[in-house]
Amino acid sequence: MQIFVRDKKFYATLVAFALPIALQQLITVGVNMADNIMLGQLGEAPMSGATLANNFITIFQIMCMGLGMGASVLVSRFFGMKEKQNMKKSVNIMFRLLLIVATIFALVTFLCPDMIMRMFTSDKEVIVKGTGYLLISIPCYYLNGFALTSSLMLRSVGKANIPLISSCCSFFINIFFNWVFIFGKLGAPQMGVNGAALGTLLARIVEFTVIMGFMLFKDTNIGLRITDLSMPVKDLLPEYIRISIPVLVSDTLLGLGNSAVAVVMGHIGASFVAANSITTVVMSLATVVIQGISQASCTITGITLGRGDVDKARQQGYTFAALGFLIGGAGCLLVLVLSKMIVGFYKIEPETADLATDLMHAVALVIWFQAANSILTKGTLRGGGDTKFLMVADIIFLWVCSIPLGAITGLILKWPGFYVYIMLRIDQFIKCIVCIVRLHSGKWIKKINKT
Repeated sequence: MQIFVRDKKFYATLVAFALPIALQQLITVGVNMADNIMLGQLGEAPMSGATLANNFITIFQIMCMGLGMGASVLVSRFFGMKEKQNMKKSVNIMFRLLLIVATIFALVTFLCPDMIMRMFTSDKEVIVKGTGYLLISIPCYYLNGFALTSSLMLRSVGKANIPLISSCCSFFINIFFNWVFIFGKLGAPQMGVNGAALGTLLARIVEFTVIMGFMLFKDTNIGLRITDLSMPVKDLLPEYIRISIPVLVSDTLLGLGNSAVAVVMGHIGASFVAANSITTVVMSLATVVIQGISQASCTITGITLGRGDVDKARQQGYTFAALGFLIGGAGCLLVLVLSKMIVGFYKIEPETADLATDLMHAVALVIWFQAANSILTKGTLRGGGDTKFLMVADIIFLWVCSIPLGAITGLILKWPGFYVYIMLRIDQFIKCIVCIVRLHSGKWIKKINKT
């Protein structure tokens, strides 16, 4: 079987799906980078406090991604089958589960924010900064949760431009109000870390309004309306659990695993946390195209299989994997070229700057393998319904390999930062190889039943 699809329409469709997603991710990275740079002007403690607080919030966002991506597997397949009623049911189940998850996170954050911060660091100043950030961010669990999952639903039916528009609006609002409240401009109080949280909250309100307004009043591909939110969904629930819940479990455990990685980094030292906060933004910047293609490949695979064209879906899978390796190589070079310049933007100690540069070199290597891995695990294989296999792979390689090796090399053996980071991300290398083998086997294509 040839590696690349020869149909120009396929690449046009891929670009149409992936480009708005990649641009939206770029905007998100831009916001995070601006936050880091602004907070970095106040010193390492405020930047580290916000970064570690966001590690907990990221667990929630990853769970939202799990709920949304799991539902999108069903929605894209039903979209290919032209089963609109089942699409509505899938979205409704997702919304109801999301409401439960958001409420749990809001209660935990409200009742014990300092305990959350102590999971990541023992530095008292960092804990105080992060606690304030968490408390102001509580409404974001609901606002961001519904906006994020609804964005994934719209993308899965070819409406990726709407989430992009909402991100553009929230980008400018976030940057402006962060500048106002972090530094106390235009007569506003100087709030530091809390100002960053408030700016993000205001941006989330706008994002929620745009996405949910379109989803419930304008969209015709899914056609969900307010009156549909109470519709019975019991008949689709078993299929939703079979396909979507493994995605939720997988992404949640990945989120917890990444937080465990953050815990290891936090106990290595504040300099490592600060250096990693810089590399995290750079990795996000270098992988925006990968994330766009990942989500696009999931949708395209689901729609193709929904139309019953299995051979075409397998051919597309090989093409997606090859594109992953090519784009990963480009991302690797981008990080190596820009690393020193980006580190220079931050007001940090020379020792931290040197460590950040070392971590950048590790990131460059990781990106190459992560690109193909992400496009397969979050895209093609997931779109094929192979969610249980991916759940097992994510759990084993992160929790059995990455976290123990990172803890041993970072906390006990005291290896240099470059090697510690490689060990903390070793699961990306292993999963890349395993998923290529799985793709070739063809066992990733699963049948989805309709009601």
